[in-house]
Amino acid sequence: MIRLCSLYSGSSGNCIFLDADGTRILIDAGMSGKRILEALALIGEKPSDLSAVLVSHEHIDHVRGAGILSRKFNLPLFANENTWESMAPMIGPVKYENRQYFNTGTGFNIQGLLVEPFPIPHDAVEPVGFNFFCGDRKITVATDIGHINPFLLERMEGSSLLLLESNHDVEMLRIGPYPWSLKKRILGDHGHLSNDMAAKVVVHMAERGTRRFLLGHLSRENNFPELAYQTVCNALQENGICIGQDITLGIALRDRVGEMITL
Repeated sequence: MIRLCSLYSGSSGNCIFLDADGTRILIDAGMSGKRILEALALIGEKPSDLSAVLVSHEHIDHVRGAGILSRKFNLPLFANENTWESMAPMIGPVKYENRQYFNTGTGFNIQGLLVEPFPIPHDAVEPVGFNFFCGDRKITVATDIGHINPFLLERMEGSSLLLLESNHDVEMLRIGPYPWSLKKRILGDHGHLSNDMAAKVVVHMAERGTRRFLLGHLSRENNFPELAYQTVCNALQENGICIGQDITLGIALRDRVGEMITL
């Protein structure tokens, strides 16, 4: 059995809980340790039962609480070497044995859970998305994506559940208060995925058999959950795909714990 719950997902912090046949991990730890512990308590989970924390990249909204959790609960932190070098000054001291390294593109095992980190286009040193394999089920977590390409689509194919970035509405971003330099970064090939592009990916994956989707990493300033949902919903309807009948679609919220999804 696989259980997944978004504890936080957005520009202000990211943390996803995954339980695969009893192997419990966090994907990123981008909120304070206190807030992550509160979120775990809300879903009835103990931090002492966690096996590891996986880090996708070094930006603060993905690592803010990583060092604290590792120190307090003796947790291994998994990241590639370049990410470790960049995040080390931000997260504080971590025990030598808890500094775990993976190679991007090479699968590894955490207590029976197969993890496949794959490269994503984002303005970090070596950012990754993750595929998780448990039995015949595959979970994909892919946020902080500047653009979609055939390689990424291939990594996502065959997923039972896809948590995909739907960061911003392009028009809201263009007319919003951000300085132009930041707008260019977000809109660039190594920035963040828009609602419109997320919609195209969801349609593509739904046509290839994925049945559960979560939209994540929504911007506080340049998006609304209802807008992200409706943008994807419209694209699905235009392609004859019915939410509730053919697929399920949910939102991983920025500031609160989401539903527990069981596969």
